Amino acid sequence: MNLPWPEIDTVLLDMDGTLLDLHFDNHFWLEHLPQRYAEHHGISRALADAELHPLFTQHAGQLNWYCTDFWSRELKLSIKDLKREVADLIALRPDADTFLAAIRQAGKQVVMITNAHRDSLSLKLERIELAPYFDRMISSHDYGFPKEDAQFWSALQQDLTFDPARSLFIDDNVPILRSARQFGVQHLLAVHEPDSRKGAKDTEEFEAVRDYRALLNGL
Repeated sequence: MNLPWPEIDTVLLDMDGTLLDLHFDNHFWLEHLPQRYAEHHGISRALADAELHPLFTQHAGQLNWYCTDFWSRELKLSIKDLKREVADLIALRPDADTFLAAIRQAGKQVVMITNAHRDSLSLKLERIELAPYFDRMISSHDYGFPKEDAQFWSALQQDLTFDPARSLFIDDNVPILRSARQFGVQHLLAVHEPDSRKGAKDTEEFEAVRDYRALLNGL
């Protein structure tokens, strides 16, 4: 895949499913949390799933969905502590660090934009040393809007000096890529396989990253 690197000044990168394997998050929300919720409330796992699923559906794509404080209050459990119990599953995607080092070396502005709550971001940065690669690491909670919302992009534009027409954004979430496109971000890539245990994802109209090294052609 040949990106027009001379036309790209800023690289905006998602974290979960893009730089980090989404297996940790999927395992936490679909397996670990329901199990611990069942144990905590003295109910069956099936009943826990039946209670949690409608809640997850109700808040999907909203800021609350990504907020550890919200879920801790809602479920009466410390999400931060529960995540730490399975933190050994946090893993970098293949060659993501090679890609980050190369774009940094090439003088691009490199910015993380994640919907992850600051608690989740901190836990992941304890396990994987990502911070040195970035000029800024921005959580959508800083602005009060998830990346799915047009207001996130307006807030980002006010906070960060960047030209959307000269920016590359990589994210594993198709609705978020559409939101970025609507804002005017010119170069957009999805992720072929965000969760290493689940196989390929349908990225619809977006071309997808399969190999981070391949993106470096022509840099």
